[in-house]
Amino acid sequence: MSLPPSDARYAPHALAALRIAAGLLFFAHGLVKLLGFPPGAAPGPQEPLSLLGVAAAIELATGTLMMIGLFTRAAALLASGEMAVAYWLAHAPHSLYPAVNGGDAAILFCFVFLYVAAAGAGAFSLDGVLRKPGSSPKRVAPA
Repeated sequence: MSLPPSDARYAPHALAALRIAAGLLFFAHGLVKLLGFPPGAAPGPQEPLSLLGVAAAIELATGTLMMIGLFTRAAALLASGEMAVAYWLAHAPHSLYPAVNGGDAAILFCFVFLYVAAAGAGAFSLDGVLRKPGSSPKRVAPA
């Protein structure tokens, strides 16, 4: 079953919702590691120059950029790569099965960000506002 072609007009808005929600969650993961906010959340504050401290900085920066839709493709690609590395370094050594190793979120983030890197920011983005006048936006889906 497929949607009627006219419903493709909502694709940029759905992409924006995905980008903003994933960016906000990623930003929140960075806050836990960098500032220990909210208190009691794992893994808690980390040393800034440790592996998790660097991950926190990447998560805060790329999460912010994706929420506002600025340099979205580059930020999403970097975030996707970080999540791939996180899965293989932190989760996979315990077990290859995500249900056992707790790496479900890392895998999901990785592929959501990979999609955003390929598709672009969608609607409601600074990338769209800053686009050169006269240039056409990239299509998310065929109309």
